Amino acid sequence: MVELKTPAEIERMRVTGQFVAETLADLRERARVGVNLLDLELHVRRRIEERGAVSCYWDYSPSFGRGPFRNTICLSVNDAVLHGLPFDYALCDGDVLTMDLAVSIDGWVADSAVTTIVGNADDRDLRLVRATEEALAAAIETALPGNRIGDISAAIAEVAHGYGYPINTEFGGHGLGRTMHEDPHVANDGRPGRGMVLRPGLTLALEPWFAAGTDRIVTDPDGWTLRSADGSRTAHSEHTIAVTDDGPRILTLAA
Repeated sequence: MVELKTPAEIERMRVTGQFVAETLADLRERARVGVNLLDLELHVRRRIEERGAVSCYWDYSPSFGRGPFRNTICLSVNDAVLHGLPFDYALCDGDVLTMDLAVSIDGWVADSAVTTIVGNADDRDLRLVRATEEALAAAIETALPGNRIGDISAAIAEVAHGYGYPINTEFGGHGLGRTMHEDPHVANDGRPGRGMVLRPGLTLALEPWFAAGTDRIVTDPDGWTLRSADGSRTAHSEHTIAVTDDGPRILTLAA
């Protein structure tokens, strides 16, 4: 069931989204050569506790993971793109790091992800990250009342195809609000004019993610981390947005 949010509820989600955005910006600064993923995880735990927030990942046990997930952030490196389980690993020069964070504050959720490159960046990796960011911007611009879910999916796919990247549709965007995952599902590829009509009050996490060389993914032995099947680099960009009468509103922006 799709739950439309009131303007007051959207504002409460924005408060959560601001915390998520500021935490990710902080982590981007901390993600330097030699920094351990477990140290980043511990830093997020401290921030969540100090804010009085609740991690949406801790004890998360979906059908696709080997639950429960006992961390507060997903950290995915290089060919890993989704659900990266933090482990004892020191970041290296040129690593592509995706950080995906979802928390709840006062009962309202926000979810966002950024991909950053540690140290010196390879042009091919920069291009891949830029593609996900442009696809996210295109998706957000399409989130207008009267448009359909398929319009958002098609906007993402158009950017990916323009860059020459394949698209996986197993995991994509989703509704959210009181919980991290609500209806509807928003695939990263689709046909315009299809799917549910977008209405004011609909809140969505839009999250284009691409692998440079394949649309296939494999799961690590940890039961969580998803990697490109061919070992190619990956990137992921995500914002929580609200459909409003005045156009799309990004809820996961820093103050």
